[in-house]
Amino acid sequence: MDRSAEDLLRELAPQVLGALVRRYGVFDACEDAVQEALLAAALQWPSEGTPDNPRGWLVTVASRKLVDQVRSEQARRRREDRIALATPQAELLSHAADAGPGTDRDDSLALLLLCCHPALSDPSRIALTLRAVGGLTTAQIAAAFLVPEATMAQRISRAKQTVKASGTPLRMPEAADRAERLDAVLHVLYLIFNEGYTATGGADLTAPALSAEAIRLTRLLRRLLPDDGEVAGLLALMLLTDARRPARTGPGGDLVPLAEQDRGQWDRRLVTEGIDLISRTLPRGQVGPCQLQAAIAAVHAEAGHVDATDWPQILVLYGLLERIAPNPMVTLNRAVAVAMVHGPDAGLDLLATLESDRRLARHHRLLATRAHLLEMRGEHAAAADAYRDAARHTTSAPERRHLSSRAARLGAGRN
Repeated sequence: MDRSAEDLLRELAPQVLGALVRRYGVFDACEDAVQEALLAAALQWPSEGTPDNPRGWLVTVASRKLVDQVRSEQARRRREDRIALATPQAELLSHAADAGPGTDRDDSLALLLLCCHPALSDPSRIALTLRAVGGLTTAQIAAAFLVPEATMAQRISRAKQTVKASGTPLRMPEAADRAERLDAVLHVLYLIFNEGYTATGGADLTAPALSAEAIRLTRLLRRLLPDDGEVAGLLALMLLTDARRPARTGPGGDLVPLAEQDRGQWDRRLVTEGIDLISRTLPRGQVGPCQLQAAIAAVHAEAGHVDATDWPQILVLYGLLERIAPNPMVTLNRAVAVAMVHGPDAGLDLLATLESDRRLARHHRLLATRAHLLEMRGEHAAAADAYRDAARHTTSAPERRHLSSRAARLGAGRN
């Protein structure tokens, strides 16, 4: 099957799954039926041609597969009766597989919201979203998060059971719940992207497939919600951040920090798209945290060299971000901007306020930032110690090598 057909199937998969879950409400069985329909399409379409209405074809075939599954399980007679009553035989047998292109709606957004159910933990939301909406296999998700396939399979299975036990149907939540549920979706997509951009563990700094999937899903979400500023902001943030990927590692795979990157290697296509998107989004209405983070990324992207960075503007943006979405990681980043505008002493004073925060007190990013600011102040011995401390607390091998190298370089400078 050619690439365009594979892309089409991947795009249609969540729409077809959403249609089946909305109709029949049995997540596990619907997902199995959709996978069988996708396999049938991959085998038939190359020789027989893509149907005029590929989504209708997939929905019809998946529906037939689902009914076949239910009828073959005598122990689940009640479910069979429910589905049989809900689905007229004429719908299953009489219509052409690609009939009625306008008869079904796109449930992708509702499916995303369902996968980010409030009863699920963030790891479970991520796993279920990648499996049901992203179409990744359990093995692919497990490999990306460095856990055994059996562990990930159990996580996904428990997530499905939790959603099932909640009795939540596949439909758009009421207005009161919609904003909170959408925030959860944005958070999950951001977590997926970040894990791909800077892996929390393992030998590699990045997992590009995860970042690419997060961007693809966020593009899908923007298509479904074209007027939502935060969705646009998140997509712009991802594009501007991912644009730096080619310059983030050296020839040996070692980390190259932002200040030392060759900006000529940045993906200018992504930079242009991201800046254009956030520039069109910011003036339209209420500004949210995703838009502010994208604006900060845009300021970095617009600087041809680190020395040309508009740090005062970045500091203002971080101040706004901290006001509307207070978070210790935001304060940590603002401390760097403070140091660049007002000097390392001011940055270190702000860092000191985070030392009592349990979420960040011994986090390697706090330790590494302190080391950087101590180095700026000329306290090389203390900076080297802080870099070594940060290296001990990170689980990323490339970050550990980078931090240890910094410590060694400063230690050598004292001799």
